[in-house]
Amino acid sequence: MTLQQLKYLCEVARRGLNISKTAGALHISQPGLSRQLHLLEEELGVELFVRNSKRLVRLSAAGSKIVAIAEGALREAQNITEAAREFSDEFSGTLTIATTHTQARYALPDVIRRFAGQFPGVRLNLRQGTPAEVSQLVLSGNADISIAAETVEPVPGMVMLPCYQLPRIVLTPARHPLLRVKRLTLEKLAEYPLITYDFSFIARSKIVRAFEAKGLAPNVVLNAIDADVIKTYVEFGLGIAVLPSMAFDAKRDKGLRAMDASHLFEPNTIHIGIRRNHYLRGYTYAFIEMFAGHLTRARVEQAIRDAASRSTTGLAPA
Repeated sequence: MTLQQLKYLCEVARRGLNISKTAGALHISQPGLSRQLHLLEEELGVELFVRNSKRLVRLSAAGSKIVAIAEGALREAQNITEAAREFSDEFSGTLTIATTHTQARYALPDVIRRFAGQFPGVRLNLRQGTPAEVSQLVLSGNADISIAAETVEPVPGMVMLPCYQLPRIVLTPARHPLLRVKRLTLEKLAEYPLITYDFSFIARSKIVRAFEAKGLAPNVVLNAIDADVIKTYVEFGLGIAVLPSMAFDAKRDKGLRAMDASHLFEPNTIHIGIRRNHYLRGYTYAFIEMFAGHLTRARVEQAIRDAASRSTTGLAPA
């Protein structure tokens, strides 16, 4: 049994047992991949798949259990590699950050500029998506950390570190009737078409819940996952929008006006997410502290240990 065979097994499981697609992704022949899977079954003494003739139908009970263990083994093998690199060349490597559009566009540029100046040998990759999508990128090993608002549902296997809160504003076109209102109310906002985030964003659900708590039904005319797209349609006069305050720049957004809405909607908390048992390079800790100054390496490591302890004792995450 080799790590390569375990990698093949896990990749086949991830790709829906499609041997052709898996072989193509791994750059090996289909017969070669099938042979390695058979050799692994012979070594283990169990069938990993339920087959219909030569076609893989599903993972067997043993296969499902072994895939879960194999994925953990592959992660630990990667941790060994990263630990060795830490000592052989601590200032070079790759850091992949999964984040939302708002964070990538408004919160991260200055942090990335400072990080690149301090660690020129580290290649940075940004992967964008919804909060749920960026968490999955970290869980799957395709990103080192996530930076996003909390997800609608807790994410098992992740350590979530709170960074800061995002207050809300209401954006309108210039000369909009709302601008004459001295203090915004939900009743006033409900009179106008609303452009908001996609359903997959917890920000949207918090906005809708605020209206519902008052017995109001906002007229949502457009959903989007990109704050800049939302701002464009507000400027075109399609509706008003509720966005994080950082998404508005008076110098750039000259056709828009912002009104404080922090008294109407609870803020989102931005978190850094880390996969449990993932080895973090020293420069990753440095990036985290650049983004959120209170998250020193000592505090991050303690949070990871606390999460591991809760997982071992069966307690729910704090």
